[in-house]
Amino acid sequence: MIEKNEILANHLRNFAALTEQDIAESQAFWKPRKIAKGDFFNMQSMVCNDLGLVVKGIFRIYYREPNGVEEKNLFFFSENQFVVSFRSFISQNPCWYFIEAMEDSEVIFISYQDLNSLYERNPNWGKFGRLLAETFFAYAQSRTEEFVFFSHEKRFLRLLEEHPNIVERIPSYHISSFLGITNPSLSRIRKRLKKSNALPTQ
Repeated sequence: MIEKNEILANHLRNFAALTEQDIAESQAFWKPRKIAKGDFFNMQSMVCNDLGLVVKGIFRIYYREPNGVEEKNLFFFSENQFVVSFRSFISQNPCWYFIEAMEDSEVIFISYQDLNSLYERNPNWGKFGRLLAETFFAYAQSRTEEFVFFSHEKRFLRLLEEHPNIVERIPSYHISSFLGITNPSLSRIRKRLKKSNALPTQ
């Protein structure tokens, strides 16, 4: 657990400039959790009570249509990113999405109650909460703007910037779902980008 604690401490320092004392104050609240491929960090229609930091693995947030057939991928979260259904977490209302591990994964998580207790007694943790809210607002707005302003190719390149090796880690149909295109269309995009040397190097 020492290594995971150091990963957490480094991320908290970088994310919100928390001090060693701030981090130590929170240490007892963070818990490790292993999530097998295909299992869930949180389920649709359940309140998301935990904020996780991805130590290892990749998660997808997806919505399942009421008919139970079609699934739509909305976000991916991988190493050194927080994973949560933020609206459900802050409102303590049921989540609209599933959060599924796409690989055998590990997170370090803190509960809603414990995080809010840190907010209330430590202004530096209050700053962490503001930055967390800003981060997830930026995720949501960027996702909307990409669909309005960007081509499929540009959205794909943005995905690769955020998760450089995602193509090697998950099936392509999940990426197609995220981009809102078919799998053959994704194949054509990848061929065009490869031919023009526009794909980022790994």
